[in-house]
Amino acid sequence: MKNSKFSIVLSSLILLTFAGCNKTETSGSGDQMSKVDQTAAMSEVSDSISSVASAQVKDKQFIKSADVNIEVKDVYDATIFIENTLKNLGGFVTSSQLNSQTISENTFTISDEKSMLVRKFQADNSMEVRVPTEKLADLLQSINDKKVFLNSRIIVAEDVTANIKLAELEAIRNKKTATKIEKLNNDKGKVTMADDNDQIGNYQKISSFEMKDQIKYSNVKIYITEPQLRIAQIPVANIQNLDDQYKYNFFYDAKNALVEGFYLIQKLILGLLKIWPLVLAGVVVTFFYRKRKITSNKV
Repeated sequence: MKNSKFSIVLSSLILLTFAGCNKTETSGSGDQMSKVDQTAAMSEVSDSISSVASAQVKDKQFIKSADVNIEVKDVYDATIFIENTLKNLGGFVTSSQLNSQTISENTFTISDEKSMLVRKFQADNSMEVRVPTEKLADLLQSINDKKVFLNSRIIVAEDVTANIKLAELEAIRNKKTATKIEKLNNDKGKVTMADDNDQIGNYQKISSFEMKDQIKYSNVKIYITEPQLRIAQIPVANIQNLDDQYKYNFFYDAKNALVEGFYLIQKLILGLLKIWPLVLAGVVVTFFYRKRKITSNKV
């Protein structure tokens, strides 16, 4: 009984997730088109938002989503623009990953105190946003107006009318099952069956809630990048000149040298005092050696 109930839940969730028909619009061009034709065709497609974004059919429910890849003049400004537009449309950002990739950087001397750091970089941002479905076309149009070039745009409207009907039927069946369980005699199996049926009902409620949320808010993935490298000029201190300026201080270094020399003499004297037996033995040996040598010369 328990396995069959979970099998029903699993099949219901699969139907709710994958069933339905998709309508897709892709902005692109054929392999045989020239670059000029591609640009012209892309511009025409981007100037008008597809009817898929605002599709409304009687007795039909759609889950809509979009994927936009564009080039803009300034990624940061475009990001702020999209965030403000979403706020005005009642949407929100779920993910935003803005990155600046440094291509090269060089430091040039301007004066004894100042230098200029010249950095070449390219920025991009990968965003995921949600917007009320009835405002999806408005958002796409606003993004389209901000572009300098449209790489691709995909809009999907998934018909989930059958899924919603199935969820309603499953909810009715769950209530009927609960009523039948209540009429059974009190035993251990009844408790288990009731718990399983309640769990199935909870899964169905969550699935219905998620579907209603997806119908109400469309998910949009946006990737924005810049067509050319940008240059940042950053004033910095002339580190090399500062290093040279403070690298040597003659009088300070001379004073330290005299002090260190004095300490070195002290260490040598202390070292000799520690080995005075050896020094004394050496003096004695040298004395007798010279004395013997003188005696030998006289003979």
